[in-house]
Amino acid sequence: MTDSTIPTVQLGAHGPEVGVQGLGCMGMSFAYGPADAEESRATLERALERGVTLFDTADAYGDGDNERFLAPFVRAHRDELVIATKFALSIPPDDPTRRIIRNDPPYIRRAVEASLRRLDTDVIDLYYMHRRDPKVPIEETVGVMAELVREGKVKHLGLSEVTADELRAAHAVHPIAALQSEWSLFSRDIEANVVPAAAGLGVALVAYSPLGRGFLTGSFARAEDLTPDDFRRQQPRFTGDNAAANAALLDPVREVAARHDATLGQIALAWVHHRQTAHDLPVIPIPGTRRPARVDENTAAAHITLTEEDLTVLEPIAAQVAGDRYADMTFTSAGRE
Repeated sequence: MTDSTIPTVQLGAHGPEVGVQGLGCMGMSFAYGPADAEESRATLERALERGVTLFDTADAYGDGDNERFLAPFVRAHRDELVIATKFALSIPPDDPTRRIIRNDPPYIRRAVEASLRRLDTDVIDLYYMHRRDPKVPIEETVGVMAELVREGKVKHLGLSEVTADELRAAHAVHPIAALQSEWSLFSRDIEANVVPAAAGLGVALVAYSPLGRGFLTGSFARAEDLTPDDFRRQQPRFTGDNAAANAALLDPVREVAARHDATLGQIALAWVHHRQTAHDLPVIPIPGTRRPARVDENTAAAHITLTEEDLTVLEPIAAQVAGDRYADMTFTSAGRE
């Protein structure tokens, strides 16, 4: 596949038009080992050239480093892109396995001001609650987020890893443009309850880790293949017997890829794009990459049409995956459904 320009889709019933594929920017400065800053900047530019307009970051990515890295790009192309960032999650540098979650109003107000400064912008296009703190009523959290919209600091609201009931409760306070959750050939837990709720409310689904954190591309087969500072070493799916079992699940992806003269990653992304048709809601995968060539490869996947035969071959994969997507699933919608 060589065609790399992509069409657009509306981000929720009242959200902006964005490219049907976004770009996850986390790995440019956090989590996936060393990155080349110049190559990452070239990757941002290439993505915009290919029609990618939704760029995803968070204040937790490198303790603000990822937002600071993106600031010159955002400033140079402010009217061409939709910048999405998040609050609520922090990761202690001395213990990357820990998660600290804050949803209380004073914290949110401090967080949005800090993100605005780091991104060097006067408004955030899409502001997500990164993770849910069940001790704080979601109506209270979204109420403060709605105030940020009225104050002109934020344009649209998003949530990440919430349950169907949490989404409905939040949407009753203020329209939610996008729900971000993990969705891939390896991770389909949201299809039971969350996806139908989003479709019914007119909320777009932004799929993070659509390539199974790179595992679905075949670029690594076990945690030991990764650099020592790569956070994937902590994830159950990529360690020990789980990794070996999951590597074998790539065989049907290879079968489909051969039929389309495509890469494994392109088939994985094409499957996520097909979720829009399968579930009747806007779906925007946000694969992360730090290389311009990967942008070309990933965006080309938006033009692959999977056949019913392809879909049948791929259907059983998720049910056979060994290991949870996080060591602690309480921070996910699946852990609270």
